[in-house]
Amino acid sequence: MNNLSSHTFHIPVLGLCFSIDTPLKVARYGISSVVSIIEDELIEHMRSYHCQQNHITFIPISGREPDSRAKRITSYLNMMQQIVSTQVQGLKQMAFTEGSDLSKYFEMLPLQSPQRKLYEAMLSEKDPEKQEQLQQQLREGVVAGAIDVNIMAKVDNAHYDSKGERLPDEYSDALSALRGFAQSDLSSSVVFSAGYNPRLYSYAEQFEDFFPDEKGVVAKKITLKVSDYRSALVQGKILAKKGLWISEFRIESGLNCGGHAFATEGLLMGPILEEFRQNKKALQQELFELCDQSLEAKGKKVFGTIPSQKITAQGGIGTAEEHEFLLSYFELDGAGWGSPFLLVPEATNVDDNTLQQLSTASKEDFYLSDASPLGVPFNNFRKSTSEAQRKARIEKKRAGSPCYKKYLSSNTEFTEIPICTASRQYMELKERQLKAQNLSEEELTNQLYKIAEKDCLCEGLTASVRLKNEMYLPHKMSAVAICPGPNLAYFSGIFSLKDMADHIYGRKTINNSLERPNMFINELQLYIDYLKRQIAESSTAITEKQRKYFGKFKANLQSGIEYYRALIPSFTNIDYNALQLSSLELQLSHLF
Repeated sequence: MNNLSSHTFHIPVLGLCFSIDTPLKVARYGISSVVSIIEDELIEHMRSYHCQQNHITFIPISGREPDSRAKRITSYLNMMQQIVSTQVQGLKQMAFTEGSDLSKYFEMLPLQSPQRKLYEAMLSEKDPEKQEQLQQQLREGVVAGAIDVNIMAKVDNAHYDSKGERLPDEYSDALSALRGFAQSDLSSSVVFSAGYNPRLYSYAEQFEDFFPDEKGVVAKKITLKVSDYRSALVQGKILAKKGLWISEFRIESGLNCGGHAFATEGLLMGPILEEFRQNKKALQQELFELCDQSLEAKGKKVFGTIPSQKITAQGGIGTAEEHEFLLSYFELDGAGWGSPFLLVPEATNVDDNTLQQLSTASKEDFYLSDASPLGVPFNNFRKSTSEAQRKARIEKKRAGSPCYKKYLSSNTEFTEIPICTASRQYMELKERQLKAQNLSEEELTNQLYKIAEKDCLCEGLTASVRLKNEMYLPHKMSAVAICPGPNLAYFSGIFSLKDMADHIYGRKTINNSLERPNMFINELQLYIDYLKRQIAESSTAITEKQRKYFGKFKANLQSGIEYYRALIPSFTNIDYNALQLSSLELQLSHLF
């Protein structure tokens, strides 16, 4: 988010490749976006591609070079910074003609933005001299959106040298990615997601850019993606005690999101946002005091006054009314729109075949799967070519995938060096083990089915950008995995960047004809369905631990329902949402 540009939405990270170069497409319009920096081989290929497109000399960085992963990430981020800077300078020199990027910059801003109002005043100004003055003022106000990066804390495997010796911790996936960002020219944020990683947080202390300079400015900011207030407070305090300030808490729905779904124990988005609203100032004050004490103890520049700390939310937002409600009622600083941008070729990388499938998909095509080797529920798309490939391999009695990249290798059940549970190696070893246990035919079939659900995300989540741009496909693996959130069911078609911005700001409606419950009601339905599955998958004799878990889960959902009942008069389509809420409450009452 960039307050100077007045945009109130950002584009979150979308898989490994779908937003890998989104800043090059949208940053010049003042729109911030997030790039995944997990896959350094893809990053190196993207750098080669964009250097060629922009006539920049490309000097390759071999994977055999010492610290190649961090170097590749740094070089890619620097290249993006260079290209975006050139784009913005070019944009500022344009005329305010219809269809120009300069005009488009201002036309996509929300109507209440000061810059948009100044733009409207310029257009209506009759005096040529005054109009020229306004145009110059507008040009000076053009600011690029941020080039933010995402590091999944759980993706942090160790690396080994050619002799099989484990390298020091700083060469692990997450730490080397952080180093690549820290050593870049960017002044932006790293988004820590997918849980707590103590060594990653501690490693950030080694880079001066994460601390305030003499003017109190932090060049490299930290954004923490969280699922609830307690997580924000606990992790915020851990970082503050290191002198590291959280510049933004990014609250994401546990289930109504794309990619990996980190479900809460029935804590719903609305009550979570309410807790942030009520405690925002107290949270800032507590973290500020801890942070400044730590900075002083380290002999570093202290802030002195509470620095900016944004609270934003993302996951399942689908209408301008919902977007505005989040900003006004919960006093958020912005909101993330993710999955709908998969239908915007100007902003993201979805190959033509997958794009057509997404644009005509039904609600049933989007589902929560067990495809991820991380063991975390994963939002999946039934019509993806990766899903078709997975099933075809099972039919051929060759379940699993070759494992070349090993980013999700974490299982040591059969091997000393971790392997991936989606790999053919693991599945063959596991099948052999199960067959030796004399299980019933039904139990063996069920166990093998669960194992074969895992899919290769390292390859599948990078194929789309290569297909779209006709790039090199390593190992000729072209099957595309894609991970849209369930909210995409309410969008059909392919849209321009301006279409989507106009939809977000209420100047246009691009939702399809499906009757759409409010985002909070949609999330509640997802949580009830999730609880149903959890109960169904538990053993017939529910343990005391499971009983307590299910009871707490159900109580949290009921508390959320009561909160929403009071909130419904603020929603659009009040009668419909009230009916949906009552129906869901009845479903919940029959569970457990």
